[in-house]
Amino acid sequence: MSEQSSTGTKAADDPEERGLRLVFVLLGLTVVSGLIDAVSYLGLEHVFTANMTGNVVVLGFAAAGAPGFSVPHTLTSLASFVVGAVVGGRVAVRLGGGSRRTWARLTLAAEAVLLGVSAVAAFAAPGTTATAYTLIAVTAFAMGLRNATVRRLGVPDLTTTVLTMTLTGLAADSRAAGGPGTRSPRRTASVIAMVAGAALGAWLVLHHGLGIPLAIAAGLVALLAVIASGRE
Repeated sequence: MSEQSSTGTKAADDPEERGLRLVFVLLGLTVVSGLIDAVSYLGLEHVFTANMTGNVVVLGFAAAGAPGFSVPHTLTSLASFVVGAVVGGRVAVRLGGGSRRTWARLTLAAEAVLLGVSAVAAFAAPGTTATAYTLIAVTAFAMGLRNATVRRLGVPDLTTTVLTMTLTGLAADSRAAGGPGTRSPRRTASVIAMVAGAALGAWLVLHHGLGIPLAIAAGLVALLAVIASGRE
């Protein structure tokens, strides 16, 4: 058997190589972020639960008394996100030295369960104050858990929740700016994924309420948990 064939067989037998590459998994999660922020911003008094940069700005608006914003809702989101990130960091310390595939799949499974719980709450008691706080707290916690994991996985240009640096890199490293134009497809795909998720989420919230987009988000993350590999 040739050395090339032996190497190919070894790669095929490596559990880390089995499944969907993390680049595509993270693009799928970026779509989910658009769905989640559509739910939270349009359905829960203009609060973000995935995009914390926007949330800090929203907190300033709410503190200044701007109409349509809520200080308690925004603080709940920020606090829940931070707690989720702490948990995600501890999980990364515990699992990050082992199989990336197992680590990614376990955290994605946890996110899917949390989003599923949110969907059930949205269907069971729509429009109540308790449901609003539950959706904010649980989805923000899930996004904090995910962001801590994505940060430790270290796949370039795919944070899944914010696009400021992605857009900066896309422009500053472009050939028009005198750069090499590297990673432009990945960065462009990330922007498109976020827009697509937000557009779908907004349409579903406006026409079908909060439960259906949350259920779709939970289902998509569950699918990604099953098929994710450990390779970039």
